[in-house]
Amino acid sequence: MSYVEVPGAQVPIRMWTDPSTVEDVAMQQLRNVATLPWIEGLAVMPDVHFGKGATVGSVIAMRGAVCPAAVGVDIGCGMSAVKTSLTANDLPGDLSRLRSKIERAIPVGRGMHAEPVDPGRVYGFGTGGFGDFWSRFDGVADAVKFRRERATKQLGTLGAGNHFIEFCLDETGAVWLMLHSGSRNIGKELAEYHIGEAQKLPHNQGLVDRDLAVFVADTPQMAAYRNDLFWAQEYAKYNRALMMGLFQEVVRREFRKAKVTFEPVISCHHNYVAEERYEGMDLLVTRKGAIRAGSGDYGIIPGSMGTGSYIVKGLGNERSFNSASHGAGRRMSRNAAKRRFSTRDLEEQTRGVECRKDSGVVDEIPGAYKPIEKVMEQQRDLVEIVAKLKQVICVKG
Repeated sequence: MSYVEVPGAQVPIRMWTDPSTVEDVAMQQLRNVATLPWIEGLAVMPDVHFGKGATVGSVIAMRGAVCPAAVGVDIGCGMSAVKTSLTANDLPGDLSRLRSKIERAIPVGRGMHAEPVDPGRVYGFGTGGFGDFWSRFDGVADAVKFRRERATKQLGTLGAGNHFIEFCLDETGAVWLMLHSGSRNIGKELAEYHIGEAQKLPHNQGLVDRDLAVFVADTPQMAAYRNDLFWAQEYAKYNRALMMGLFQEVVRREFRKAKVTFEPVISCHHNYVAEERYEGMDLLVTRKGAIRAGSGDYGIIPGSMGTGSYIVKGLGNERSFNSASHGAGRRMSRNAAKRRFSTRDLEEQTRGVECRKDSGVVDEIPGAYKPIEKVMEQQRDLVEIVAKLKQVICVKG
């Protein structure tokens, strides 16, 4: 489908989904964003759903302003994937050993490494710029500086919630490695600190929603936020790169005889801010639950822990600010999923996948998410499909 325009206060709301299917609270959030004086455009992805301040699945383009709550608390959250030389024929009948090896190599949930990972010893990890990245930690907000030790030990860890590590097969039988994570606790604390700072500023006092508080250009508060935001986005990138290296090491050891090789890693943020130019204007583009889909850009759009995921290539549609959805998108809250589904439902919906099937992950059940095939159909003018993947192992936090 192409987009549908819905009237907004300052700009029209371009929606790559049927507006009638969007929950009322999410539609109200979109209308609220469209009232911001700094807004230049608002694009809504087919996986849109209610979030904090701004919906998940929205692309917010502003001139000289950025809203920290719209970026979200997991700054730089995103995906990485790599195609391997392995095929389905190389896999053992019982995948539980491989899942256990992955979980031992990469801490999940609130876990962290006992000591910081030495990036020089991780397979395929490029250390260029890594020292400079950590030296810039001294310039982030004082409120989080005491978290440095934890931040170093959490680099290369998964986290919880909807974060995952997967061992997948594409439609040709080729094996792919895929993972989803962000900036861990340090990103969350930086986000929460700056959201609080923005809400104190005088120009934000008359907004329809205090969670839409912004920083504006040429102010010390904006400079401080931009510094910390871009640092956290880099942390998230390094976090995924270290995890992918650790994941590849597990696979190389477990399939030693196969002498596994890997294609270049595909990586993309889906909670972040980028400086981009549209129609002659320099804009700050916030993708909250959306990936960049510029012409030729590779991206990753996951489904849920029992359905397919897609490797895509962007079509460069500037009406969406060169963006596409970040996944299937939730169709019910976590609490609603826990009320509706049981562990028996989880076992049924993840049949054939080596994964947790206990009450702790019922809120991540496939039935809590929108159908990924429909989401992909709605954004045919945003991306082309390169490969469809189906997980055979899924590690959750």
